Amino acid sequence: MQQEFYSNGKLLLSGEYAILDGAVGLAVPTKFGQSLTIVPSNSPSLEWKSFDIDKQLWFEAEFEVPNLKLRTTSDEKMANRLSEILTVAKSLNPNFLADGQGWSLETFLSFPRDWGLGTSSTLINNIAQWAMVDAHDLLHSTFGGSGYDIACAQHNSPLLYHLKDNHPSVQEVRFDPPFKENLFFVYLNEKQNSRDAIANYRSLEFDKAQLAHDLTHITKNMVTCGTLAEFEALMDLHEQTLSEVLKVPTVKNRLFPDYSKSIKSLGAWGGDFVLVTGGQEDQLYFKNKDFRTVLPYSEMVL
Repeated sequence: MQQEFYSNGKLLLSGEYAILDGAVGLAVPTKFGQSLTIVPSNSPSLEWKSFDIDKQLWFEAEFEVPNLKLRTTSDEKMANRLSEILTVAKSLNPNFLADGQGWSLETFLSFPRDWGLGTSSTLINNIAQWAMVDAHDLLHSTFGGSGYDIACAQHNSPLLYHLKDNHPSVQEVRFDPPFKENLFFVYLNEKQNSRDAIANYRSLEFDKAQLAHDLTHITKNMVTCGTLAEFEALMDLHEQTLSEVLKVPTVKNRLFPDYSKSIKSLGAWGGDFVLVTGGQEDQLYFKNKDFRTVLPYSEMVL
């Protein structure tokens, strides 16, 4: 019997880095995500194929079941990572893949792989649904991270996310600002490695509890503020606060110093998307600088 699973992509609008130390972050699921289709097969193997947004095959592998020994693959590093995820899922649910049943699996992304919207987290959540295990546990034992991306994969509305005693706490919130027509996202033409960025953050010495407190305060004000001017002030404050801690310039100072409105990094600094304020005419500023992927808030956020 065929099974199908789907998980939303993610964006973290506030709290990046400090969310690992208990800060409350504002996260939004995206209209883009990843699906997983599973069909039983007569072959004693697990045949995996992954397709990109253009329906082009970008990865395939075949594993023996139930031991998950790799038979063939187009990318050994990727295959080993997938095998690790499936093996951890088996450890969390010993009944998973235990009967030797063969499977044919296909994944489909609805966003380009380099956008950083959650290629890994949507995969983890889909596999967790199939294996009937807790997706946060599966993430913790494989990729690591705060888990806000898993929360976005599972929820269809904006949410406040934080780690309480290292356990995820999720609160759906109404975040539908009246000024959302003046919010848009710009892709910086570069995918950032979140694990490297987190490792760098962990190596810095400063008062992490104070940073978590400060960014939580900003987050809660972002959710409730009613004007674009207030929201821009909070974006700027958030950027400056993290810039001082990370000892790196803000993305606006580094790339767009002459832009007249607000720009905020999202997630790991240095790549992926930024949140920008402005109108349609302001979007041309970025396109004229060869940052061609510009998405209005309403086209990105679920």
